[in-house]
Amino acid sequence: MKIFKFLGPAAILVCGLALNTTVSFGKPEYTKKEKKPCAACHVNKMPAKDKKDTQALNDTGKCYEKSHSMEGCAK
Repeated sequence: MKIFKFLGPAAILVCGLALNTTVSFGKPEYTKKEKKPCAACHVNKMPAKDKKDTQALNDTGKCYEKSHSMEGCAK
């Protein structure tokens, strides 16, 4: 019966973590293709607060999101 004492909180923790994860749209393939680090397009590693935040993209990242090419986007 002691195991049930730990399974409840563990299950709640796992469910909480699963519900708080976000989908990442940035892909490692982009860094390989463009030969640029993630920081070239993203402001920081923190996830977006909402959809308007667009995954914390800087101006270069917003340009790349539209064209999927760094041509004309990089400073």
